[in-house]
Amino acid sequence: MNFNFNNPYTTTRLPVFARNIVSTSHPLAAQAGVRIMQQGGNAVDGAIAAAAAMTICEPVSNGLGSDSFCILWDGKELQGLNASGRAPQSWTPDYFKRKYSADAVSPPKRGFDSVTVPGAVASWVALSERYGKLPFADLLQPAIEIAERGYLMPTVVQQKWAAAYDELHALPGFAQSFLPWGRAPNVGELFQFKAAARGLRAIANTKGQAFYGGEIAHAIEKFSNQHNGTLKASDFAAYQPEWVKPIGKDYRGYTLHEIPPNGQGIAALIALGILDKFDVASLAVDGVDSQHLQIEAMKLAFADVYRYVAEPADMSVTAAQMLDDAYLTERAKLIDMKKAQDFGAGNPVKGGTIYLTAADEDGMMVSFIQSNYMGFGSGCVEPDFGVSLQNRGHAFSLDPKALNPANLVAPGKRPFHTIIPAFLTRDGQPVMSYGVMGANMQPQGHLQTRVRMLDYGQNPQAACDAPRWRYNAGLEINVESQMAPDTVQGLAARGHRMEIINDNYQDFGAGQFIWRAGDPKVQGYVAASDSRRDGQVAGY
Repeated sequence: MNFNFNNPYTTTRLPVFARNIVSTSHPLAAQAGVRIMQQGGNAVDGAIAAAAAMTICEPVSNGLGSDSFCILWDGKELQGLNASGRAPQSWTPDYFKRKYSADAVSPPKRGFDSVTVPGAVASWVALSERYGKLPFADLLQPAIEIAERGYLMPTVVQQKWAAAYDELHALPGFAQSFLPWGRAPNVGELFQFKAAARGLRAIANTKGQAFYGGEIAHAIEKFSNQHNGTLKASDFAAYQPEWVKPIGKDYRGYTLHEIPPNGQGIAALIALGILDKFDVASLAVDGVDSQHLQIEAMKLAFADVYRYVAEPADMSVTAAQMLDDAYLTERAKLIDMKKAQDFGAGNPVKGGTIYLTAADEDGMMVSFIQSNYMGFGSGCVEPDFGVSLQNRGHAFSLDPKALNPANLVAPGKRPFHTIIPAFLTRDGQPVMSYGVMGANMQPQGHLQTRVRMLDYGQNPQAACDAPRWRYNAGLEINVESQMAPDTVQGLAARGHRMEIINDNYQDFGAGQFIWRAGDPKVQGYVAASDSRRDGQVAGY
């Protein structure tokens, strides 16, 4: 790909070129990854070090109690890892309806009854055991040091931290861990997280066993019991992440790969499969026709994803059926270039997350994402080991007659998941590891940045900086205030119900990109980090 390196958008970032590289949404985490790689580690080692550091540096988005997913190029082929959490053995629809309300449609948004067994730590261990070069304990050392010594609060993280106060300050362990002066830290103030340092050290010394059945698991069970939860150490001991084969869809001579369901990555593949039926490159890159077409393709994708995607064994259709080319051709015919529509699901049977990426000079590339789901997740933080627990259980349904009955809660089941790493190949060879964090913005970000790079030749940083839209529901979308006024007016004229958002930190995701540059025999990369976060690309 011959990119245009003239960036037409307002930005504070430039692409970074290096032979070994890490891109994250916090500079200290990127530096942690590079530090480990300079000590002899590979891209997997660097990614684990960065991921561990991110649990300390950006707790508004992830923690030791997160879930995670990974796609990596191991030097020969793509591998996928699903480390999303499973429901405690006590969870059934009756459990929640008896405890809360007979009319409840989902588990609660916060508190212990929103927490599934976290998978992120297990993913670190699994990746290290299969692909790492350095001892596992070494990989967590930078994060331990950051947690003990502390770091100065950056601007975007602080904004999200302060915004969470009203909803979360009274939840178990939250104030003790994250409100050291009875409030969120201010920009530039030192934040230390010594409890998480203890947790990281126990995880490092036992290669994760302390977390999955050991002292940390028992501490979480005790904490859960104190606050009317049912998480057990045995739920943790039974947990294992799953190695999976990524699913893919061809587009413009490249193949986009995502983790298969129970995640929403298939939405990006469906949307690109629909766009493949149109000559997108003939439309102005920031014009109304191109943006309208992408929005409508994304709507069609979400209509099917929200209807069908769940734990694969419970789905009524397969991923292959949802991606069938003949089916997507029929779905593409539903798009009206002059009118916004509210699409329903088709019938395929007829045919507050962090993302990081790392790559090394030997060709290993890692696309990794971990998340507490909604901001600080459940709001529950085990105080002895600093484990901030996710709230993925809220994504389950309690109603067998709901839109997606396959997502009904059950013991040991995984819920519908939003976090999705992505990977791009060409002719079976690695091209780019990337992701865009932010709930249902993630597949939308994958779509928009891919179209900009593959249809319009924009370089990774320009594709990252360009104004974005976000589809919500029905005919409702948000657009960034930087979007061209003519395009905004044109979308409104076609029936899109829009809200223009001036605060880009809140609604439009944040991406990290590593593109393999030049001759495949010469290992080098060009990387980007989204200016919507505090992030950085670091390399050597």
